[in-house]
Amino acid sequence: MVTGSAGFIGGHVAEALRAAGHDVVGLDLRTGADVRDPAALDALLPGVEVVVHQAARVGLGVDVADLPGYASVNVYGTAVLLAAMARHEIGRLVLASSMVVYGEGHYECAAHGHVRPGPRAVPDLERGSFEPLCPRCGAALACAPIGEDARPDPRNAYATTKLAQEHLAANWARETGGSAAALRYHNVYGPRMPRDTPYAGVAAIFRSELEAGRAPKVFEDGRQLRDFVHVRDVARANLAAMSAPVRPGELRAWNIASGAPHTVGEMADTLAAARGGPAPQVTGDYRLGDVRHIVASPERARAELGFRAEVEFGAGMKEFAWS
Repeated sequence: MVTGSAGFIGGHVAEALRAAGHDVVGLDLRTGADVRDPAALDALLPGVEVVVHQAARVGLGVDVADLPGYASVNVYGTAVLLAAMARHEIGRLVLASSMVVYGEGHYECAAHGHVRPGPRAVPDLERGSFEPLCPRCGAALACAPIGEDARPDPRNAYATTKLAQEHLAANWARETGGSAAALRYHNVYGPRMPRDTPYAGVAAIFRSELEAGRAPKVFEDGRQLRDFVHVRDVARANLAAMSAPVRPGELRAWNIASGAPHTVGEMADTLAAARGGPAPQVTGDYRLGDVRHIVASPERARAELGFRAEVEFGAGMKEFAWS
């Protein structure tokens, strides 16, 4: 069963599973089935061997008024799903997690080695000082790829609820002897990406602006590093995770990323060039829930899942610009 099967990522996952010869049962709020509804789950789960849980409220959100919605769908919905899986003795879960559980990425200080900077201060952001500094000496930091064993440090409502999903899945695994594979997606983009909503990803927002003939508005100075991974690669990762090496009673996590980071400004430039402009506008604006740099080490996924991203950034963005 794929939850969120009519959504952006879930739809691609369901298609990839069917193409690989699997029988797929879909559950999605758009088609009248809610992951928070035990009766709907009890009607769909008999005969299911693996649950691929993609259903979630996504995006950074608008303000604190979004907190109940994120908690209801992402936390409560996952708890209801896991309880139903236990009732139906389903022992395998593939969970759509996210790189947002890390907060800021991996940083190195020349004097103090690996450090984890705290949330950026509003006065610094207001004066255009966007780079986090060493929390011990205030020196500049070098960003490096983050691994799965890094301490989580969620910085917004979405991030907090994604980490809660991992904790609930780990609880379920320990208590039932099930196996949970958590895929920490980095910045996913591609065809059928949600658009024209404050909860859409930045790539979709930029594309919508370009389609309307407006310059994409790039926050901060545009030098924020991200790892953009194509949705078809993410679907392939879900296929691999169905048979991932996870021991009974445990949850194991993998970064799902390309391993080739790019700046947000570079992504905006690439989309604008593909569509023939207009050129992006760097605004200096900021959002408190954003982090500065978050890039991944994909080595564990390569070694344990046999997963390697195949869609190159330039080609993928060119396709996405017109999809």
